[in-house]
Amino acid sequence: MTNNHIAPMLFSVEEYEARLAAVRVRMEEQGLSALIVTDPANIYYLTGYNAWSFYTPQMVFVPADGDMILFSRQMDASGAFRTSWLPSENIVGYPESYVHRSHLHPFDWVAFALRERRLIAPAAKGCVGLEMDSHFFSPKAYRSLVNALPEWTLVDCFELVNWVRSIKSPAEIQLMRTAAVITNNAMAAAEETIQVGTRKCDVAAAITNAQIKGTEEFGGDYTAIVPLIPTGESADTPHLTWSEDRLRPNEAVVIELAGAYNRYHVPLNRTFMPGQPTDQLARLADATGEGMNAMLDVIRDGVPVREVAAVWNRTIFKYGYEKDSRLGYSIGVGYPPDWGEHTISIRGEDESVLLENMTFHLICGMWMDNYGYGLSESIRVTPTGVETFTTYKRGLIQINS
Repeated sequence: MTNNHIAPMLFSVEEYEARLAAVRVRMEEQGLSALIVTDPANIYYLTGYNAWSFYTPQMVFVPADGDMILFSRQMDASGAFRTSWLPSENIVGYPESYVHRSHLHPFDWVAFALRERRLIAPAAKGCVGLEMDSHFFSPKAYRSLVNALPEWTLVDCFELVNWVRSIKSPAEIQLMRTAAVITNNAMAAAEETIQVGTRKCDVAAAITNAQIKGTEEFGGDYTAIVPLIPTGESADTPHLTWSEDRLRPNEAVVIELAGAYNRYHVPLNRTFMPGQPTDQLARLADATGEGMNAMLDVIRDGVPVREVAAVWNRTIFKYGYEKDSRLGYSIGVGYPPDWGEHTISIRGEDESVLLENMTFHLICGMWMDNYGYGLSESIRVTPTGVETFTTYKRGLIQINS
């Protein structure tokens, strides 16, 4: 189907061009003559294409020169112009007969389409990058490309587009500020719902309603991760969702959620206490809060990531605690199953340096034996410190039941 409709553009032409130019600089540095992008967040970042179609194979072909091409399932390609700024001739659909067939793969057809467009020979002059750790790039997809394009040298691009995404433009920062309003509202909805005897699924429902409803001025997106609600003894495990079980007195309720706006995410983690905390939990909350404040005090443009981790470790060690897991990660555009960018992690082994307009979810979750405490902030790195996107109160939040 041919259509000359131009989708409303979330960002300026100049910003999209700058993104592609930055990707191509990294491609040249890595010796890549072409790049195959399969991560839906990266596809969105480069083309604006946004749909729940990533459960079937799709990709953007990015040559060193020339136009990008979006390949997706035919029923999705037919309407992809409604969100993507790509011209319709650069949106190509593979036939329905290739979907969920044991002996065929859509990338078999895509490889033939690339040959028809005479894109094979130029790419053969160098390596072609693949997102080898993308959630939606399967071993079967890889095998199809290897078999169909034997003249290509297929290599891992090592999250190339993700690294370009790590520094946000002013327009992206503004979208995250909008998402943060939804985040605050969703956490408030959780707090209002948490009472002894309330079903956990009802807390999740209140959160989800607030996430999607947004405000009178703007609506919210679905988030890359569902609300996480570990409680009581199970709060020693961070990624539990919900059940129909009812909240019990004197058991902590740890909530991790995000607000999302135009796919940009701002996560937040807080811990609520319907009743009285144990001395053990109260002490853990104090240590975690002090550690968070220490990190926020040291973060600014030019600071090595390992220094942020070091100040946290020194702070909680005074209380006798240690934390093996990372303390945060880069955020921005997100699609299920993750809102992280898969690049910088706040930990002692990371050699990255913080730069202005990088954005992170600082997650100070402490998962002990049979209890736990969660606290986080989503932040922007500034020349002199941090901007915290949300304004939600910290500490062990008391619920009067």
